Amino acid sequence: MESWSATQPPSLPPQSARLELFDSATRSLQDATVTGDQASLYVCGITPYDATHLGHANTYVAFDLLNRFWRSAGKSVVYTQNVTDVDDPLFERAQSTNVDWQQLAEDQTNLFRSDMAQLNVLPPEYYLSVSETVDWVIEIVTQLYELGIAYPVPGDNGDPDGDLYFSIEAAEAACNWRLGSVSGMSLAEMQQVFPERGGDPKRPGKKNPLDPLVWKAAREGEPSWDAAVIGRGRPGWHIECSMIARKTLPAPFDVQAGGSDLRFPHHEFSAAHATAVDHTPMARLYVHAGMVGLDGEKMSKSLGNLVLVSQLTADGHEPAAIRALLLNHHYRTDWSFTTRELTDSADRIAGWRRALAGEATQDGAELLSAIHQALSHDLDAPTALQAVDVWAESAHARGPQPSAHAPTEARPGVAEVMEAVLGIQLITADHPVDAETAQIPGQ
Repeated sequence: MESWSATQPPSLPPQSARLELFDSATRSLQDATVTGDQASLYVCGITPYDATHLGHANTYVAFDLLNRFWRSAGKSVVYTQNVTDVDDPLFERAQSTNVDWQQLAEDQTNLFRSDMAQLNVLPPEYYLSVSETVDWVIEIVTQLYELGIAYPVPGDNGDPDGDLYFSIEAAEAACNWRLGSVSGMSLAEMQQVFPERGGDPKRPGKKNPLDPLVWKAAREGEPSWDAAVIGRGRPGWHIECSMIARKTLPAPFDVQAGGSDLRFPHHEFSAAHATAVDHTPMARLYVHAGMVGLDGEKMSKSLGNLVLVSQLTADGHEPAAIRALLLNHHYRTDWSFTTRELTDSADRIAGWRRALAGEATQDGAELLSAIHQALSHDLDAPTALQAVDVWAESAHARGPQPSAHAPTEARPGVAEVMEAVLGIQLITADHPVDAETAQIPGQ
């Protein structure tokens, strides 16, 4: 499937590739420096309903920052993202709203694409839905079954050819994966969140309550696919990312990313499925973004208090202000959205634009160094934005200045730096900078 269109970032002089990121598996900062010419990234995509809320946006903007960091360090980036268009929550929503599940998935995926383009998120090289990669899933589930790592559990009707589950015990005996080694969570933590995040610990016939579903036998009213060895059915949740990652990225790839609610069970078992087959770790590092609330309360689909990007833009809020708001929170923190903060973000960008209007082509090399340095420390975007504030205050103090030179790749301008590394567009069709009068129309 197609992703979305985006403007290619301006070219910059390559910066240092040194980078540290917080790895959930070890619960510590780790060296994430890419030494070769290419970096690789997998960010788990949406289940296409209720897209795109600020929690989604927070995750994809955060790891867009990582993508841009690598590019500013002179690396090419192979980036994969999936769309979970085959899963119970999607089918339940389609049924409750009396909409065909495929139509719901298509409409919500289109909305997500539009929102990502609005937020200036660079598109993935591989953007793949589960429904178009089922053959890959059948391949790995068949391997797991033949290795004795996936086992059948009788269905509700007593059929012995029921659902297939992944055996934690068999996988631990077969390869170097251990339960908790990816999520960094204790057994007690995993037991608590497993039923909250799609797990079925009380399913009769399972060998371990935490064993995850890898292949669901065909049910009436649900999509299903033929599979010679494992029987007609459809993929479980975690197995999809295992195969999409294995088919599109190196093994191991550099960073597996997503929201913190994916640490367990999703990332734990996605890694386990792949590792159990080829004995190769899924990724070097597992990096997770925090959760976003609303006015001090948890923001969730179940509570119905979602803030949608599309609604914010429909209400007249500029996407650049939304992006700057997200970047003003460190990607690992949990935080709560308020409209006041979004207003403050818009005011902040207006101040940057006024500073830029005074020196429309000011040398941005020093600012580039400061932003890149901040991001090299676990993607510290708030500190990077503070560096922009310092530049703007200095520009305001100097007053309007004539242009010293036109921006070049070797000596980029401030606007080019902001666009390339932070993804914040200061100069747009709606906000052209008038260098001659040192004014921004409407300011």
